[in-house]
Order: sequence, then structure tokens, then C-alpha cells
Amino acid sequence: MGYVAVKGGTEAIENACKLLIYQRIKGNSKPLEIRQITNELYLLIDRIISEGSLYAPELAALAIKQTAGDIFEASFILRSYRTTIERLGYSLPIDTKKMRIIRRISAAFKEIPGGQILGPTSDYTLRLLDFNLINESPQKRKNFVKEFLKDINLSNYDFPETFPKIVDILRAEGLLMEGSKNANGFFDITRQSLTFPASRSASLQVMARSETGGLLLLAYSNMRGYGDIHPTVGELRVGYVPVYVKIPFSEGYCSIGEIKVTEVEVIAKFEDSEGQPKFKLGYGLCFGHNETKAISMAVLDGAMQSEKPQMISENQEFVLSHIDGIESMGFCNHYKLPHYVTFQSDLDRLRKAQRESLERNK
Repeated sequence: MGYVAVKGGTEAIENACKLLIYQRIKGNSKPLEIRQITNELYLLIDRIISEGSLYAPELAALAIKQTAGDIFEASFILRSYRTTIERLGYSLPIDTKKMRIIRRISAAFKEIPGGQILGPTSDYTLRLLDFNLINESPQKRKNFVKEFLKDINLSNYDFPETFPKIVDILRAEGLLMEGSKNANGFFDITRQSLTFPASRSASLQVMARSETGGLLLLAYSNMRGYGDIHPTVGELRVGYVPVYVKIPFSEGYCSIGEIKVTEVEVIAKFEDSEGQPKFKLGYGLCFGHNETKAISMAVLDGAMQSEKPQMISENQEFVLSHIDGIESMGFCNHYKLPHYVTFQSDLDRLRKAQRESLERNK
């Protein structure tokens, strides 16, 4: 976080903070409950925990309420809180084959092992306002849930414990270019300064907590021709994965719970260093249900694998230096802070330059 607000006149600042609270609570509506935000604005929660880099839905809901829905500020607050938490250790690598699936699709194949699972999505809805929500009542909600669940009998379904990865089909045929292994382990961007060229581990970490819109902008530029990635979604998964940690002073490990993630693998045509036509794999994974972010992340991951970057979206240093929403917001908003000294200096130089110009032209 390169830029944060500085202290000015104490009384004025305190009054500004009180006015901010007043703006949020001055209406006559009932106080917004954290549970309501968590339950009903779950996609917003997922975006905040991803960009705030802390899997804490209730704290994200609190940040949303505190900031009156400002996504950047809410993510900022959540990430700031994260810095106060004691680091206990690292979890083991997650095996997404063990994901408890709620959504799984492939744009590359019509029929896939385990089947396409559409799950909860707005992909097939009409983008029209639903005015029925204006007068939504608890009873209407109960009736909808009852009607929806009445014909569902989970005992009739045999759910598989794991689903095979679609890209493994291409890998088995030797059609997929394998990424290089990182012999030095993973890079921790929260403890090590990012340097370039960055390892793929560092690159994916930066993108995983980056701002969704920033990722989308750069990925979209690549899709439109300012790059050579024409991606096909090999597989998109949304679901819950178990998190394991090592047991201290032993060789064993245990589960500490599960988290919801979105994982995307995109494939694009490519020629390896020997000129052999193959598919290149782009990978994206982030907290929560955020398909746009994960797809954009996978596209940029594939783009930055280019050996001779030609476009901005392929330039690793440019991409990774400009997609952190909190950093970008801080830099942008710091221009609101006092710049009296530097501006007066610019003003003096400009006035002097104008006087000298007038004297030369006499």
C-alpha cells in the first residue's frame, strides 16, 4: 500500500468522519444486518474477500457496511485488518480435483467426464429489472424456497467424490505445453518485494488479489487483438475445497475447513520453442465465486508466458504493477491531499518562464 491518507486539522477530520457516518444512518430504514449482507450480497462478498486477500465473509460484510458499499474502501479495510493477524504458517497445496462442485462447465467439449453442471449463474437470465423485488416479503421468499425444494430428493443422486480435469485429456495426448517447474518453491508476495522477471507463483498471487475490473481491462485488450491469446475455456469450476495444514512436530496433516474458490483453465494455440504446435495453458484461481476475474486471470497468465512480449497485456512488469485496486486507488486519491509546496513551486517557475518569454519577445 504505497499511499494512505495523512493527518490534517484534527477537529475538521473528526467532523468529516462523523458526517460520513451520518450520511449512512440518516434515513429511517432498519439497520442493515451483517447477516443480510453475507446472505444476499454473496457475490459482492466474494469479490471483497478476493481483492482484500482475506477469506473472511463476515468481516467483508462488515467492511461493506462500514464503507457504505465502496468496494475499493471495503477491500482496503479488509486487507489492512489482514496485516494485523499473526502468521501461523502455510497451508498445503490444494487439490482442486477434490472440489465440492457447485458449478462446472467446459466450452471446449460438449460431453465431459462427470457432465456439465450449470449451477447458480446469471449466464442464461434476461438482463431485465425484476420489479417484484421491490415488494419482496419473507413469506414470498419462503414460498419460493419451498416450491424449489419440493421435488428435490438428494438420496436419488450419486455424487462423485472427485471430477477429472478436462485438460488432462489434452495432456495425455501430448497436446499441452507443460509449464516449467519452480525449483525454489513458491514466492510469498506479502513478505518478499516483487522483482522482475517474476516467477509464475508470484504472478498468480498478484493477480489472485488484484482488482477485477483492472484484470478484465487488460485481458479484454488481449482478446480483442492486442495480443495473441484467443482463449477457449477448457474448464471452469466453482466450489468448495478443503484446506489442510501440517500438524506441528509430526509428519501428519489435518483439515481446518474449506473455502469457496473459482478455478479456470483456458487453452490457446501455441508453438513451443521447437516449433511444435501445441496448446498453451492459462490458469486462474481466486477466492469466492468470481468467474470474470478467474477467466481474465487465466488469459493474462497465458499472455505473460510469451517469450517475446509485443503488447502491454503480455508485459509482465506492466500488468503486475497496475492491477492492484487498492494500490491504484491509493495513488489516485492521494492527489486530493495537500500539494501546496509542490504546486507553488510549479507556479513560481511558470510565472518566471512567462516573464522571461515576454522579455525575449519585446
